[in-house]
Amino acid sequence: MVDNSPVSSVPAVLTDLDQRHLISQSTDRDALAALFAAGPVTYYCGFDPSAPSLHIGNLVQILTLRRLQQAGNLPLALVGGATGLIGDPKMTGERTLNDPEIVAGWVERIRSQIAPLLDFEGKYAARMVNNLDWTAPLSAIDLLRGVGKHFRMSTMLAKETVARRLASDQGISFTEFSYQVLQGMDFRELYRRYGCRLQTGGNDQWGNLLAGVELIHKAEGATAHAFTTPLITKADGTKFGKTETGTVWLDPAMCTPYAFYQFWLNQDDRDVVGYLKVFTFRSLEQIAELEQATNERPHERAAQRALAWDVTALVHGEAAAQGAVDAAQALFGQGDLARLDLPTLEAAIDGLPDVVVPATDPAPTVVDLLVGTQLEKSKGAARRTLASGGVYLNNQKVTDPEAAVPADVWLHGQYAIVRRGRKTLAVAKRV
Repeated sequence: MVDNSPVSSVPAVLTDLDQRHLISQSTDRDALAALFAAGPVTYYCGFDPSAPSLHIGNLVQILTLRRLQQAGNLPLALVGGATGLIGDPKMTGERTLNDPEIVAGWVERIRSQIAPLLDFEGKYAARMVNNLDWTAPLSAIDLLRGVGKHFRMSTMLAKETVARRLASDQGISFTEFSYQVLQGMDFRELYRRYGCRLQTGGNDQWGNLLAGVELIHKAEGATAHAFTTPLITKADGTKFGKTETGTVWLDPAMCTPYAFYQFWLNQDDRDVVGYLKVFTFRSLEQIAELEQATNERPHERAAQRALAWDVTALVHGEAAAQGAVDAAQALFGQGDLARLDLPTLEAAIDGLPDVVVPATDPAPTVVDLLVGTQLEKSKGAARRTLASGGVYLNNQKVTDPEAAVPADVWLHGQYAIVRRGRKTLAVAKRV
């Protein structure tokens, strides 16, 4: 017997998402609450392989899938082997179509990044799906008759990205224009196969999400739901997820765990509490305590340290997070630089003032390194700093103004870290 009584309260999972500011737009909220109350809900989010790695913007969606799963629901993580061959229209112009072999390789890489973040066993086990499985066998006639007839041109043309592209000099190809049809078809297919009733995504996907909701309503006579997460922003107005060196990727080969950790550690006090709510699984009470600590003792950066540890451990594992902490400490004399592996060392010294020295005799002196890296303006000033005991080479104090840098000092045969005082760093590179 179906219980048609009204929902007496908002399900805890929706309350938690609201308190973390993770729901921006949604279809009927009362109906969505009733759906979760009746649960478990099968839901999905799609990830297109438009690059060899996901980035931290995608992480918002993966962690939303995880939150819903932990609340007793059934996630479907869709990696778009088909939609990745087309590309969601951008505001600025046509995407370059990647070769199918490249996209297939990216599908596997992205699947491997999502898999550790969801639970694929137990009562609420996640599933990984690929829309190429049901799109590749479909003929053009089947697509037009079975799916296309349910889409109205007026609705498709009104989509913000499409409208802007049509008004631009570049226009929009039929290939990219059809993307919303393919994504809508995905939702219907997952509804048919798994009883999927909810799709989540970023705010920029709202039109595509609604396309699937409408398709299920028209073609299946059923009700489906969607909600989006807001765009993550920074208080200073700069784009979140970007650094001076580019996008913050999840792939450790494209963004080392050290660089990843440092990205989170360097977040502004004004932003860090919001990021703790979105990117960590700390309770709201724990986050409130960290907010208080930040307000009272901002120099300790307790909230940033918690954020950096939690997200790095989640994405790369606790060993990698600890390695990032160890590397940061080692740079400033609280650990052994020689124990850092080469990628971590290179990530740690990236951006430091540097000087290149030849790997030939005679060996450079510490004075040469101080002047070459501009830690000191002259050899005379460098000698005085050495004599005062304020110079360290790979964390070892050096006081002899004539001291040369022997071959066995170079880390991995290539680098020597020069430190003046407690916090001023530079690096010498031996080539």
